Amino acid sequence: MSRLYKSQITPFGAGFYGTTRMNIVKQTAVIAALATAGLMGQAQAQTWNTLGGAAPIIIAHRGASGLLPEHTLAAYAKAIEQGADFIEPDVVLTKDGVMIARHEPVLDGTTDVASKFGADRQTTRVLDGVSTKAYFASDFTLAEIKTLRTIQPRASRDQSFNGLYEIPTLQEVVNLAKAKSVQTGRSIGIYPEVKHSAFHSAIFGARVLEDKLVSTLHAAYGNSAAAPVFIQSFEVSNLKYLNGQTNLRLVQLVDADDVKPDGSLSLVAPYAQPYDFVLGGDPRTFADLLTKAGLAEIATYADGIGPWKPYLLKTVDDGVDRDGDGVITASDRRIDGSTGVIEAAHEAGLLVHAYTFRDDAGKYGVTDPALEIATYLKLGVDGVFTDFTATGVAARSAVPEPGVALLCLAGLAVAAGMKRQRRAPGEAKS
Repeated sequence: MSRLYKSQITPFGAGFYGTTRMNIVKQTAVIAALATAGLMGQAQAQTWNTLGGAAPIIIAHRGASGLLPEHTLAAYAKAIEQGADFIEPDVVLTKDGVMIARHEPVLDGTTDVASKFGADRQTTRVLDGVSTKAYFASDFTLAEIKTLRTIQPRASRDQSFNGLYEIPTLQEVVNLAKAKSVQTGRSIGIYPEVKHSAFHSAIFGARVLEDKLVSTLHAAYGNSAAAPVFIQSFEVSNLKYLNGQTNLRLVQLVDADDVKPDGSLSLVAPYAQPYDFVLGGDPRTFADLLTKAGLAEIATYADGIGPWKPYLLKTVDDGVDRDGDGVITASDRRIDGSTGVIEAAHEAGLLVHAYTFRDDAGKYGVTDPALEIATYLKLGVDGVFTDFTATGVAARSAVPEPGVALLCLAGLAVAAGMKRQRRAPGEAKS
C-alpha cells in the first residue's frame, strides 16, 4: 500500500482538517462542494477514524529497537524493511556540536563507553532537575563518539548484537531514510525528537540544537509542511520557537510517571511537567496540556500531540486475573474505553501519535501486542510509536481497511482550485 503522510492526508493539501494549517473559510468551501456532490457522507463512512481519514502511520521508535540496539542505522534499516512509515531518531549534541542519535544525552546505558573511557570522563550535570553523574555526549567529540559501539539496554532483549554498530549522526539517519525511499519506492519519513532542550541550551547556547536541526532538515527536505518530517519535544517553549523558524510539522509530547489503579495518571517529577515549565515557574502539568484549553494552546504552535498511551485509553486495576495466569499485572486491567483526549485533540485540529507500544512490556488491558495497537487504531489515533515495527504494521493490516479512494475522487473535483494557506518563517500558525 502506498503510505500517506499526515501532510498529505487528503488530496486537498497538507492539514486540510486542521485549523492551524488552512483558512477555515477555504475548509468550509470544500466541505460545501463535497456535500453538494453528495459524496461527503459516503466518503466519511469509508475513511479511518483519524483526523483526516487517512491510514494511521507506524513510527519506528528508535528504529526496530525491540530487535536491535536502538538508534543505529541497522535498527532503522530493519524497521524500514518491516514497513515503517517513519523512523524516529532522538537528537543530542556532541562536544563539537554535531547532532547524533541517542535516546538521552548520557551514553552509559546504550554504549560500551565505560569499557573505552575511564571514570575521569564522567561528569555530574543536572538533567531535568535531577543531578546525574554519567558519560555525557556533550563531553565527547564526534571522533570519540565514533569509537563507541552500541548495546541493547533492555536485558530481556537479544544481546547478541552488542558491540557491532556505531552511533550515527542525524545526517547519516537522514541519508538512510532518503536512500531507502528511493530503493523501496515509498517515502520513508523522519521523526526527530529534540532531547532536553533546556539542558542543551545551558551548555551550547539558547536554541542552538533547534537551529542546527532546522538547518539540517531544511537542507534535506525543504521548509514545507508537506515534507515527510515531524519534530517532537516534551518541552513547550522550544516548540513555540520552532513554530517561528520552520513550516515542518511539530508535535507536543506529553508524559506521566505511572497509571494509578483507578486509571488516572500519576504525575511525579521529573515526569510531571515540561521541564521548561519547571524552570519558568509555570505550575501546569502535562495533564493540563490535554485539557480543552491546553489543546487549544498547543494548536497555536504545533500540529499534533504525542501522549503516553494511558492518557488515551482508560484502564482500571479491579483485581481480576483476566488472563488466568495467577498473577495480577497491567495486562489484566479492565478496559473502560476512550478518555476523550483523542476526540478533543481532533476537534482542536491536532493529530494524535501515541507512544510507546512494545511486544514485551507495558501492555494495559491486553496480552496480545497487536491487539493492543489495533485497539488504539480503532479509537482514532493518527499514528503509533512502536519498538516492534512488524507488530504495528500487522495490527494496522488487521483492522478492516477503509476505502479512501472515494474521498480522493471526491476531492479531485475541487482540489485543483485549492491552495494551502502557508506560514512564512516567523509567522505563528493561525
